[in-house]
Amino acid sequence: MHSRLFKNIQEIPNHNGLVITQGTFDGVHLGHITVLQQVVKTAKALNKKSLLLTFHPHPRLIINPNDQSLRTLQSIEEKANDVFNIGIDYMLVLPFNKEIAEKSPEEFVKDILVDGLRIHTLIVGYDHRFGKHRSGGFADLKQLGATYHFQVQEIEANIIDQIAVSSSRIRKALLDNRLQEANQLLGKPYILTGMVESGKKLGRTIGFPTANLQLNDPYKLIPSHGVYAGYTYINGKQYKMVCNIGTQPTVEGNDVKIEAHILDFSGNLYNQTISLHLVQFLRPVQRFNSLDELVKQIQIDVHQTQECIHIA
Repeated sequence: MHSRLFKNIQEIPNHNGLVITQGTFDGVHLGHITVLQQVVKTAKALNKKSLLLTFHPHPRLIINPNDQSLRTLQSIEEKANDVFNIGIDYMLVLPFNKEIAEKSPEEFVKDILVDGLRIHTLIVGYDHRFGKHRSGGFADLKQLGATYHFQVQEIEANIIDQIAVSSSRIRKALLDNRLQEANQLLGKPYILTGMVESGKKLGRTIGFPTANLQLNDPYKLIPSHGVYAGYTYINGKQYKMVCNIGTQPTVEGNDVKIEAHILDFSGNLYNQTISLHLVQFLRPVQRFNSLDELVKQIQIDVHQTQECIHIA
């Protein structure tokens, strides 16, 4: 059975009990990977399927509707891709709504974990909070596990602390122009995924056609404006690319754009979904006095990208 993404509990295939962890797992960075590996290992030892239970949109956006400042490191699809690569069998994304937010800790466990998912083992950190007003904690889980006959495993405190620190550090690093630090904490390049849409087609006229990306998640964190070197995959083949994030001051553009000039590629990408893997920050966005100056700089950006990006 291949790994699968589900949007409601009823879709999950019949099973003999699940090994579950729950949380936002935003970024699936190095701290998260340790936890997910523990879940996979435990499930295999028990001959059970493993499942990550997560919510969308982020609970904070529902609980504090006036604060829409939160930006996530991954879309659901990007997260699922990472989670399945680690070996998790199922990912269940439940809509976080008022009904779920209002469930007491016991209702949450009984309705979702026990009756809904027929849980066998729950693996969470010592600081895990759940239920209405985040009123449930680890001691409640142990007690509810005894009542409803499921096991509760604790993740070591140092890993949990590392996860909390890493998520906020990654966000800050991406916004502060420290891509390398963010990528180190993530254990992989930061990714932007979206659909290629029609742009001004200016790039084509100056010899550098670009793919304009419309992100597939409105809450996705966009890193600091600038020009980045990285790579993308098209039809399974890897290509180097130069990505420009920001406004287009040389041609009087005010909207924030994400554009990729894909090296050694020609073809129509409109309405295709692609992922841009950002490996290195090259320079801030600049205003040039002429298109000639802009072209010269893009040539330098392309040369730097050829030098610093190595593809398999």
